Amino acid sequence: MTRSPQKPTASELEILRVLWGRGPSTVREVHEALSEKKSLGYTTVLKLLQIMTTKGTVRRNETQRAHVYEACLPAEQTKRQLAGDMLQRVFEGSASQLMMHALAGNRASREEIEEIRRLLDEYERNRR
Repeated sequence: MTRSPQKPTASELEILRVLWGRGPSTVREVHEALSEKKSLGYTTVLKLLQIMTTKGTVRRNETQRAHVYEACLPAEQTKRQLAGDMLQRVFEGSASQLMMHALAGNRASREEIEEIRRLLDEYERNRR
């Protein structure tokens, strides 16, 4: 039985966003991308990537002088797992409760609401 990677922390998610956006990257490249938004030390990024490698969230390619890291799972799969976990833990499996709280907490744009309607229509068609 293969074990899915452990859930990423908030800091690890920031690193994953960089890797999903840039593709395989060195520690320096990840550090530079993160430094555009907030002050973070190079060694902190390195340590987080080492922890993420141990957790199975990222993999490290050691064939080059500078190690290159890449996300083990695509963004959509990770987001789906995190959303499913939150759905079960916080909303006791109720998708409607999740959506109502998500929409009540943030103002959704017209485009986002249209996308939600489209997804619901598609979901309904596929259930038949």
